[in-house]
Amino acid sequence: MDTTQQPLEARDLPYDAFAKACPSRGTLEHVTGRWGGLTLGALYEGSLRFNELRRRVDGVSEKMLSQTLQALERDGLVHREAQPTNPPRVDYELTPLGREVAERLLGLIHFVEGRMDDVLAARERYDVTRGAR
Repeated sequence: MDTTQQPLEARDLPYDAFAKACPSRGTLEHVTGRWGGLTLGALYEGSLRFNELRRRVDGVSEKMLSQTLQALERDGLVHREAQPTNPPRVDYELTPLGREVAERLLGLIHFVEGRMDDVLAARERYDVTRGAR
């Protein structure tokens, strides 16, 4: 059986994201946060410059994108390449590890997008039963 298919108890992993002090929690947060997941998904399409990436990830501020890219670069998921040109050119691309993570995230993103009618219907039912608008 593939270890990714095994129950959590059966896995023999050195890290446990459910444990408070586990360093994997930080990376999990970077990957699954709103901007991290979308940034990884956008970079899966190919190398992008900062402003191209900012346009692709609609709604992210310059500051948040910069912080997100730094965190993902530190985690080894994104590679930043600065070209010594005038003006300077900086390109961002996924590392092999980042590409693997992005593939898994995109599966989840596409699944959620495909089930949004169900989600919206559930929200409507919830709001009606709770008297919200």
